[in-house]
Amino acid sequence: MKEIPGISVILLDINMPKKDGLTFLKELNGMNNPTVKVVMVTAFGDMENIRAAMNGGAFDFLTKPIDFEVLEITIQKALKQVELVEEALKLRDEKIANDKELEDAARIQQAMLPHTFPPFPGHNEFSIYGKMIPAKKVGGDFYDFFFIDENRLALVIGDVSGKGISAVLYMVKSCTLLKTMASRIIHPGECLRMLNNRFFREKEKDSNISVTIFYGILNIKTGLVQYSCGGHPAPYVVRANGEVEQLPQVEEFPLAFFENCEYEVERIQLGKGDTIFSYTDGVTDAENTLGHGFDDGEKRLQTFLEGTHTASLEEIANRLITEINRFMGDEPQMDDITLLALRYN
Repeated sequence: MKEIPGISVILLDINMPKKDGLTFLKELNGMNNPTVKVVMVTAFGDMENIRAAMNGGAFDFLTKPIDFEVLEITIQKALKQVELVEEALKLRDEKIANDKELEDAARIQQAMLPHTFPPFPGHNEFSIYGKMIPAKKVGGDFYDFFFIDENRLALVIGDVSGKGISAVLYMVKSCTLLKTMASRIIHPGECLRMLNNRFFREKEKDSNISVTIFYGILNIKTGLVQYSCGGHPAPYVVRANGEVEQLPQVEEFPLAFFENCEYEVERIQLGKGDTIFSYTDGVTDAENTLGHGFDDGEKRLQTFLEGTHTASLEEIANRLITEINRFMGDEPQMDDITLLALRYN
């Protein structure tokens, strides 16, 4: 058994000259191989040994004289049981591998996101805060912010379709490529157009991947924000006086849907104390036990934001996550919940 793998069924007599079947069965159990089934053979009426064999882990038993038709049926039954066990072990191994992949994806995802706030202590022109609460099935949500030059700050939030390592790798690629392009191309729409074409050309390798994205550039001296959007939920603006408005929804396709898509550039002027609040659909689509989404027809997000103009950005994010958790109740979180807020000071 140790030297020859692949044996599935053993026909074993209880009474043997050098080692009896019960001792062999005990040692075999010590090998901890659930894909081997033992059929014991004993004299008719030897109920004590039959009971000991079955209690010791034997799959079945036959009595002498052996009926070969019954023997064949028993062996086929044992082989079927082995097949079921092997399938169960395969599914277990796949689950272990999948769980490991999700853990790796979660670590990569978290490592890519900024976690230090305030990120630019020398800049008082703005405040910024981002947070992501990952779902059990790791998705591809991301956010980032970086200076293009001394006066322009880029901010981006996005959501890659799919789960696991594949989605996270696209998330990493999205952040890396956008940052590279932004250093050369100031026009947000042109950046998204080039990023879209790059992803579209690679789509054959992973045809289910697409990326929704909001990409804005803040002039920290003037408060003007230029932005483009690829299929992403439109952010809200919370004015310093408490008024809340949603940016016009730009009807553009997510990245990697079609080649040569054009992405329009919109503008919004921020005043002192105004806040841009961006998010992924894990916020608005979070469901409760009745299957209702957090923002289904009731504008819960906008209503929540109406009372936040005097709160810090971190406080707003934490209060919103608490509100979403309260809404979901016992319903599990199915998608990443990601927030990115910027306040012009």
